[in-house]
Amino acid sequence: MSTSFYAPDFAAPVSPPWSADQDETLRCVHIRQETHDVKTFVLAANGPRNFRYLPGQFITLELEIGDKKINRCYTLSSTPTRPDLVSITVKRVPGGVVSNWLHDNVRVGMELGAMGPSGEFSCFKAPAQRYLFLSGGSGVTPLMSMTRALHDLGSDADIVFVHCARTPADVLFPEELTMMARNMANLRLAMVCEQHTPGSAYAGHLGRLDAARLAHIAPDFLQRDVYTCGPAPFMGAVRGLLSGAGFEMQRYREESFSFESLATQEVVESDNTNSSNSDTIPAFNIQLQKMGKAFTCPTDQTILKSAIAAGIRLPSSCSSGACGTCKTKKISGQVEMKHAGGIRQREIDQGWFLPCCSKPLSDIVMER
Repeated sequence: MSTSFYAPDFAAPVSPPWSADQDETLRCVHIRQETHDVKTFVLAANGPRNFRYLPGQFITLELEIGDKKINRCYTLSSTPTRPDLVSITVKRVPGGVVSNWLHDNVRVGMELGAMGPSGEFSCFKAPAQRYLFLSGGSGVTPLMSMTRALHDLGSDADIVFVHCARTPADVLFPEELTMMARNMANLRLAMVCEQHTPGSAYAGHLGRLDAARLAHIAPDFLQRDVYTCGPAPFMGAVRGLLSGAGFEMQRYREESFSFESLATQEVVESDNTNSSNSDTIPAFNIQLQKMGKAFTCPTDQTILKSAIAAGIRLPSSCSSGACGTCKTKKISGQVEMKHAGGIRQREIDQGWFLPCCSKPLSDIVMER
């Protein structure tokens, strides 16, 4: 019997856990147009697979775009309580190489390489009874994953979910969030849009989220565990209003959903670094074998940051050891690397490392 939709083998044995040290080939089985510039790509494994991960974690896509191999991290908007499929929800970013490629090229049936889940941003790592979820734009995805999981598990957690968007037309998942709120007596929703859409029936908050509006939406926000995801300015504003209100920031957690290059920021930070103590900090020589270039790197600075300060451009994306974009073979030398899942242990054993989160312990020769 043939079918036009994805039909998992429910009788297949449970597959082993999905780990960040594992390659996976995922096949697109469905695409949903969420808004004018946001799509959800629903992905399945080629064989029997039960996807196990923490709600809020991300995967790393390994793509070939043009003649380049590019890694990019995307939060799973799906929930592990529905383990046969995973999904990523991607906003088209002006000038964004990967987001535009996904929107323009991915079709049902296409296969994508991926590395398994990573990330610490999950309310399931530190369960609480009262949550405040604050999302800005497509930063809603990890919070949607958490809410979907809590809904499916019949959680009685007290959740205030505040989703901020530019206009009502940009609000993501409004119908599903409303449905979950009907099923969960302790889930309360609030939408905050900067401006109205002409002809829209939107009746939520207008303007930007500030301390007064947050206190109106969630008067007890000081007693809640806060999870925030969105653009950097949004998260900075949230941190500011929370700390200004006397919130205990050890109960605050945030996740950046943007892995665009931080090269400009790194250069600014390097230019602004106080150089008066440079003579007292040990530094090592870093050689780029194929490029025929070299630079010095202090022991208190990552190799990527020193390369940028020296005017050398290396591939990079997240700058936190999460995505694997800067992965490079180390010919010789030792580094201290603190990564966030962007490299597999077997790759480390073979001499690979991530310059974005590695500091030198000796002179280094890199293959690049």
